[in-house]
Amino acid sequence: MFDDQPETMDAAARINKIPPPQTDLQNFNRLPHYIKTGKIPWRKLSTSKHEVVCNRRHLSPHDVGERNGLPFPLRAHRFVSNHAFQTLLKERFLPEIGTAATQLLRKKTPEDSAAAPLSVSQTLLAMGFLILSAWFLFHFPVKTLIFFNGVITSYFMLAIAYRVCLLSIGARLSTQVKPVKSYRSVGLPVMTILLPLYHDADALPALVNAINALDYPTDKKDVKLLLEEDDRQTIEAVLESNLHQHFDMIIVPAGKPQTKPKACNYGLQLARGDLIVIYDAEDQPEPDQLRKAARAFDGADANLAGVQARLTYYNHSENWLTRLFTLEYSLWFDWLLPALQKLKVPIPLGGTSNFFRTDTLKEIGGWDPFNVTEDADLGLRLSKRGYRVEMLNSTTFEEANCRLGNWLRQRSRWMKGYMQTWLVHMRRPGKIISTTGWLGFLSVQLFIAGNVISALVNPILWVTFLTWMLTKASIISAVFPEPLLTLNLFALTVGNLFFVLLAVIAPLKRRWYHLCLAGLTAPAYWLLTSIAAYKALWQMITRPHYWEKTDHGISKMAIAKRDEVLRRE
Repeated sequence: MFDDQPETMDAAARINKIPPPQTDLQNFNRLPHYIKTGKIPWRKLSTSKHEVVCNRRHLSPHDVGERNGLPFPLRAHRFVSNHAFQTLLKERFLPEIGTAATQLLRKKTPEDSAAAPLSVSQTLLAMGFLILSAWFLFHFPVKTLIFFNGVITSYFMLAIAYRVCLLSIGARLSTQVKPVKSYRSVGLPVMTILLPLYHDADALPALVNAINALDYPTDKKDVKLLLEEDDRQTIEAVLESNLHQHFDMIIVPAGKPQTKPKACNYGLQLARGDLIVIYDAEDQPEPDQLRKAARAFDGADANLAGVQARLTYYNHSENWLTRLFTLEYSLWFDWLLPALQKLKVPIPLGGTSNFFRTDTLKEIGGWDPFNVTEDADLGLRLSKRGYRVEMLNSTTFEEANCRLGNWLRQRSRWMKGYMQTWLVHMRRPGKIISTTGWLGFLSVQLFIAGNVISALVNPILWVTFLTWMLTKASIISAVFPEPLLTLNLFALTVGNLFFVLLAVIAPLKRRWYHLCLAGLTAPAYWLLTSIAAYKALWQMITRPHYWEKTDHGISKMAIAKRDEVLRRE
């Protein structure tokens, strides 16, 4: 029963030789054990003997050559390649993996799931707020509007003050990259790399090239290509690529919700690595990034659950939109997130290049398949459980959206996800306060909710202000009495000027001085963000779990990278 077929042989041809399993011998709860040990009981041969399928990757030369050290007689073992073993596990446990990918978090901690946009108590609270607001507006319209104006103005002032605080902290933090070439190769942990793809056949060559270029032992890379069942083009592109055996293709069955986090949960259930990371279709991580992540976890305490690499764009100079997008990312990942880490408050993670301990991720229920910014949600969820996330001094280069429609789809999804995340974690705000303190709670209100609220309110304030300036309408003067009018003008003008300053200085840490001038046009970019926010608000009501697809591989540099890889092949 020793299957000595070569590794390059198609997995389907190998597993066709293996008879169907006796399903009462396998237990889904022991799937991590089967993956780690490379063995799974398959059939009963007699009352005292079982046939065991073994992953040849886990066997030493002594086991293979001398046929010793096995828990059953050799004739009760069927040896297969790693690729075939993974295929058998996927086929055997597909229904259970699907249930876990979609429902694990919802069953484990339902209050943390975005399956329902609002909890019952939040629905009642929202209805009560709307009824009371309508009553006060009807009976005391001017006083009610003054009250709301005062609340909004005060919120803006606090948000500006918090950003000033973060900026001052971020300015003192270095982004100098430390080399890790001397870091050992022996004893490196297995790293599971999740690559969720959807209609990304064109981006596949450059992505595979980037993964192969990572300076990490090949046998320690456990790469999962996560493909949707209805995406035949990308599936066929993977099959035609004749990828190395450490690339494992996982087909995610059709079903709702059809989201990236659900696909990642499929990969999580089949992960072989002690650490796990996500890369998007267009990602180009620095070659030593896996080693840096391994070193960050090596010797760290158990409360370190994840590390987030910095993200920026390689096509930052392609057009105005990519310049502003790059300024935004530079500010976010080079200044603000490191400052949040310094303050020890929740960090809303980026959607890619975040590394986790696999066991910790499983413990908290994986990603929320119903949240369309699963990364930001996961950062908050980890904080609520006493874990922490740190920034990794390494960069992943991505493709900035160069087309307006594509950018709006992506940004509206992000905005909708921030709405979902805030609503979910405000169901029990006491949990955030108990683990991160009042500073952590305020950071969630001013930093995470603030991104959405400012985008929704900013154009309203500008229209109101310009209308008052042009018409001196009495109704506007009535609802903006002094000193509220002065405070409002200060928040609107000085606040916006401050955010323009942030955009201008954002690229300085990377010495991309040529982008600074583009920061002066940031108000036009914020107008687009506001349009995306209102689209997100509408979808939050009508299609809360709809995942708006972002097209990759459409920029000039992305196309050039793909063509270069194809020429080399």
